Amino acid sequence: MIVYEATKKQFLHDHDNDDIEDVILQSFKTATGKKVAESEVNSWKGSLGYMAKVLRDEEVPNDAGLAIELHIPQTSKRIDVTLTGHDASGAKNAVLVELKQWDKITATSKDAIVKTALGKGLREVVHPSYQAWSYASLLEGFNEAVYEDSISVRPCAYLHNYVRDGVIDSPHYQAYLEKAPLFLKGKEELERLRTFIKKHIKCGDSKKVLYELANGKIRPSKALADSLKGLLAAQPEFVLIDDQKEVYESAIVAAKSASEAQPRVLIIEGGPGTGKTVLAINLLVHLTSLGLVGKYVSKNAAPRKVYESKLVGSITRSKFSYMFTGSGAFIDTEPNTFDMLIVDEAHRLNEKSGLYGNLGENQIKELIESSKCAIFFIDEDQRVTLSDIGSKHSIRKFAEAKGATVEEYSLASQFRCSGSDGYLAWLDDVLDIRPTANKQLNGDEYEFKVFDTPEALHAAVEAKNKSNKARVVAGYCWPWRSKKDSTAHDIIIGENYRRQWNLDQDGSLWIIAENSIEQVGCIHTCQGLEVDYIGVIIGPDLIVRNGQVITAPDQRDKHDKSIRGYKKLMKEHPDLAKQETDLIIKNTYRTLMTRGMKGCYVYCTDQETAEYLREHLV
Repeated sequence: MIVYEATKKQFLHDHDNDDIEDVILQSFKTATGKKVAESEVNSWKGSLGYMAKVLRDEEVPNDAGLAIELHIPQTSKRIDVTLTGHDASGAKNAVLVELKQWDKITATSKDAIVKTALGKGLREVVHPSYQAWSYASLLEGFNEAVYEDSISVRPCAYLHNYVRDGVIDSPHYQAYLEKAPLFLKGKEELERLRTFIKKHIKCGDSKKVLYELANGKIRPSKALADSLKGLLAAQPEFVLIDDQKEVYESAIVAAKSASEAQPRVLIIEGGPGTGKTVLAINLLVHLTSLGLVGKYVSKNAAPRKVYESKLVGSITRSKFSYMFTGSGAFIDTEPNTFDMLIVDEAHRLNEKSGLYGNLGENQIKELIESSKCAIFFIDEDQRVTLSDIGSKHSIRKFAEAKGATVEEYSLASQFRCSGSDGYLAWLDDVLDIRPTANKQLNGDEYEFKVFDTPEALHAAVEAKNKSNKARVVAGYCWPWRSKKDSTAHDIIIGENYRRQWNLDQDGSLWIIAENSIEQVGCIHTCQGLEVDYIGVIIGPDLIVRNGQVITAPDQRDKHDKSIRGYKKLMKEHPDLAKQETDLIIKNTYRTLMTRGMKGCYVYCTDQETAEYLREHLV
């Protein structure tokens, strides 16, 4: 998606004859239907005039393509200015320009991190050259027009208010300055930027290359499990961008500086698809390479087993399996045994451990006590059982009791769901988790379909399973008969739909098993993991009546452990029981409906619920 597109000549005309920020604002509203923060409008107003000045050079072709706010695939990020055309040899080029209004920064010892004034105070953010390079890397990795049609991407950063001072361009940042040149304030800098542009954009393209870039087929982002082998070999295949990189560097500093005398606890909050697990595994790999002793911890076994399985054949299992463990494994661990513990899906932590939930005191406390540095990745909106007690409040409480320094960070960049923040906000609104401004879902952002029959849903998902990355899942409203009788059907809907729950023999590896497209998965075999397309069967535990979303815990199967204790709680605290189970059921479907990187298909056993979802689609 492009917010504003033009040729160089048209852009200069719009700039000279109108308030360019208003032109961009109207284009943004037309393209996205969303509001724009005043700070972003001010950034357009403050920077695009300088860009216009740069382009007032007759040797920059008038018919060069120009885009403002070009969407980066698989993220919610946008490139400030993109120029397209051909170089002297006729090769297709795209110049990416990251614009900043900064006039001063403070260097840090962290890789690619600077400190500058943003909002009401100083903030640590990525260096502009790193930001431009990381955006270019994502285009090169995900845009088919770039890697198949040989469009060369040339990133740079332009800080038009910044006088060269030896800080922003210090040797510490040299590796990224070489990847993405930095241009600053002054006549000579302006000429250097013009020379850079003219080198790569010798001839115009009348926006043809721009259209190829904007309409290039997006290759699905690599699932973390497929890349873990490279990650553990210290060859990261994931480029961390913006807030991911900022948090990553801060976490490294925290883990390296933590000690028994000065323990550290980090709380990293992020919604579905913000890269929590990508960041967690990168941290595990890097911190391990530094000689720190630690583990990747998750309550849910599925992600751990999937990551381990992908490594078989590269190194022996004994060399890596110890790095992945469950959250209940620290009951008897001596204090500060580990330099660091990286806790993924921390919202799924339980109070007690063991098969019968009768061991230990509290998993959060045990994890903090067992390590000098505990790093918790959390999304409180993904609590899906009554026993999930992971919360920021609880983490803070136990950290403070130990005397640990607590740092809190948030991840906002969206990678799953085609980078659509709008889909996630719509999901929150349509499931009545919280009100948002996203009342309608635009299908251009993310592929979402409601099917009339479960047969049609399953067939559509099977058709998308060419790379074994499409699955069907459901709320746990049907008994697991096939666990005892392998010939029995579990999910029975109408006269024709007969399917089994996820294969017992595959266990936690169901989501990557070759034939599991034929089965139906549940929350426990997919949370923390992702596929290209997810099909979700919404059972009778969530229905809509007269526009109101109603949850019915009694429609869950009686063996469903996620609401174990519900009846007892109803007798003792009925209001709390209703509130908690309502949230658990809604969170479950929210989590299921955010497993797909490219699309989500839905079938509702209740007709009125299906119509309700359709009514909220554009």
